Amino acid sequence: MNTALFLSPHLDDVAFSCGGTLARLKARGWTVAVITTFTRSVPHPTGFALACQTDKGIAPEVDYMALRREEDRDFAARLGVDRLEWIDLPEAPHRGYVRETLFHPPRAEDTIGARLVDTLSPLLAEIKPSVIFAPQALGSHVDHVQLVRTLPALGLETSRTLFYRDTPYAVRQPQARPDPALPGGLDPLAVDVTAELAAKVDGCTCYRTQVDFQFGGARAVMPTLDAFHRREAHAHGRTGCAEVFLAPRHLAPDIWEALVTQVH
Repeated sequence: MNTALFLSPHLDDVAFSCGGTLARLKARGWTVAVITTFTRSVPHPTGFALACQTDKGIAPEVDYMALRREEDRDFAARLGVDRLEWIDLPEAPHRGYVRETLFHPPRAEDTIGARLVDTLSPLLAEIKPSVIFAPQALGSHVDHVQLVRTLPALGLETSRTLFYRDTPYAVRQPQARPDPALPGGLDPLAVDVTAELAAKVDGCTCYRTQVDFQFGGARAVMPTLDAFHRREAHAHGRTGCAEVFLAPRHLAPDIWEALVTQVH
């Protein structure tokens, strides 16, 4: 059975960015796995790390990451994710990043990349994915950048790795560019998710601590994503709604068939 592996820096990135494609592959009989890399609970956060939860109305004494992991579990159940993995690494605010440095190049003393390799390598060897979806690091959030820059050390098969447009960064910053660490020889691939948009939106609303901050409320998720994915489709000569990836020019045929071929 084919297995699709989605790599997510945070507990919502896959849902917001490519949840429609995940739903499409699941509906076509693929096994679906999601690995999220920065999910550690840090007791008694302070400073900017604490502000990242209190600015969403979450009290200081609450385990914010435990809430977010529970939301991720709800998303996985709703969309039928077969395997959900949380890597116990701290988000950037818990590694010393502040608001002014969060969207700048990684600091020299931030050695999280080596730890990412150490934790992801055995999981990849165990899961043996047929295709991997990874972020482009649009918006330059340092956690997204660190994950993308780790990928070459993992020895991924280039014909089976696609890069998703980090959303909602792609909504807010339509001119944002992928991190320069992405490999060469990639072309846009528009995947029709018109039929899966409702399932994607349903999955996104599982992230109750995030939708107000990211979309302006649960009711805004559908109109925001519908408009965005219609623009994405139109920009690539398509109708309906599309999630757009950077994909290798010689994409493996089984992946092409699953993502592009229509079911009649």
